[in-house]
Parts: sequence; C-alpha cells; structure tokens
Amino acid sequence: MTHDFTAMLTKIKERQWALADIDWDAPGADTITEGQRDQLKAFMTDLVWVENIGARGFAAMATKAEDPTLKEVYRYFHAEEQRHANAELALMRRWDMLDDGKVPEPNINVRLAIEWLDRYSDDLSLSVLGTIIPMLEVALDGALVKFLLDEVADPVCHQVFAKINADESRHLAVDFQVLDMLGNAPLRRVVINSAGSMLSPKVLLGVLMYIPLLNRVRDNIVGMGLPEKNLYRAMQRYASNGDRSAGTRRLPLYQVFKRHAAVVPDRSHPYHHVADLMVRASDRIPTRLLGRTPTWTKELTHEPVSR
Repeated sequence: MTHDFTAMLTKIKERQWALADIDWDAPGADTITEGQRDQLKAFMTDLVWVENIGARGFAAMATKAEDPTLKEVYRYFHAEEQRHANAELALMRRWDMLDDGKVPEPNINVRLAIEWLDRYSDDLSLSVLGTIIPMLEVALDGALVKFLLDEVADPVCHQVFAKINADESRHLAVDFQVLDMLGNAPLRRVVINSAGSMLSPKVLLGVLMYIPLLNRVRDNIVGMGLPEKNLYRAMQRYASNGDRSAGTRRLPLYQVFKRHAAVVPDRSHPYHHVADLMVRASDRIPTRLLGRTPTWTKELTHEPVSR
C-alpha cells in the first residue's frame, strides 16, 4: 500500500496561523474566576510543556521519515506544536498567571521527559515515536482540551483552541496513516524493528519516564473535575482509530500501547499502584541532578509574534 502525503502537506501550508492573528486584549479575560485560577494555572502549565515535548518528538520524527514529503509534514508539525505551547502561554499571560512574565517551571516528570527526549529521541526509530505521539495527542485533543473549553468561558480561549484543534486533527490523521504504513511493511521487518525497539535500554528507560508523567497529568486533570469516563472515551479513540487499519494491528508496539491506553483512565486497575509508586519515586529526584534544560525548551514565549 502506498501513502501519498502531498495533499495533506498542501492543506497544512494553506492553514497556517500565527499568534498575531489573535486579539489578546479582547474582552473575556475576567471570566476566569478566583476559584478556577490555581488549578487552571497548573493545568495550563502541564499543557504548555506537553505541547513542547510533542514538538521535540516531531522534530525527531522528521529526521527518521524516508519520504521527503512526510519529512516536511513533520517539520510543520514541529512548528505547530511550538505555536500551540506559545499560544497557551499567551492565554496564561492574558489571565495574569505568569509571574513577572516568566515561563512556569515544569514538574519533575516533565523535566525527566525533556531530559530523556534530549538524549535519546534522535536515536529512536520512527515506529517507536510514531506509536507514542498519537496516544498523547488523542488524550490532549479528546479529553484535556475539550474539558478546558467546557470549564472556561473566555471567548479568546475558544478561538485559540479552535485553531489548535484543527491542527491536531491533521496531526492525528497523519499519525494513523503512518502507523498503517509502518504496519504494512514486510512482516520480517515489522518483527525485527519491534523486537529491537522493545528490548532497547533507551526505550525501557523511556517507559520509566512515560508512566509517571502520564499518571501525574491524568490525576491532575481528574482532580480538576474531568469525569473518568470522558478520559476513557478519549483514550479509546487510540484503539478505535488504530484498529481500523490491518497494518496498524500488525504492529506489536501499537498493541502494547493500546492496552496501556485502556488501563490509564481506570483508577481501580492494579497498574496504578505501580504508577503511583513511580510518581512518588520521581518526586525524590533532586532537580539539580538533571542539569540545565536543553536549548530547544527556550523557544517558549508568550509574545504574539507573526510566525
């Protein structure tokens, strides 16, 4: 089966937008209540940094794609994820949530994810990155952002996320097309790539980073009031979209992450005993051991530049 990304690339280029397109001083900022402020600030901080992690993932995927059109698609996705993070920072600034205009500090699990990505993402296969990224995007698009729009009345927030959601829908369309492409490779190649990935120390280390990160974000958003059934429905989209493709179903990594997606929303599942332990263990890691954050994290800005 051949996959042509030309039409998608054309659509992506036609639908670019910039922070300067938004009137950040428009009425509605005062709709954020004092009761919402602290939890919303924590939620937005997580969202900004998860978008930035996604940007770094797409940057790595651009180096792995063999198709030159797909490479360019991923370069656009990298820029779009950065734009999403910057737009969310601009919302935080609009809502007076940035201390002295500074980017809020990431939590320890985000810092660990940043450290892992900086060290290893360029060495990971497209099959690993291409399996993880859509799961994160399904959770963002289907649960976190929808919940935010249900809770926040500010019309500028809704305008911003209409643009972000349109981008994310294109990301997901490409994500699942790439999974299908990877799964339709010769079976021997699929098995060798999957076995090599699952046994890689870099991937196993990534799992140790990924589980507590996802668990912390999950608990933070449920703590804000997101019904677990909504999170379950969002995570189920990963399986329902993936299972439509016979090629995707052939990917062992997809099957692993599909099963993981099914247990993340269910707080009664024994998996969460392990995940909670990992969160508590990560809290004990001194941030000074992580060193400086990489230069690619410095591209976050709330300034509405026209790019």
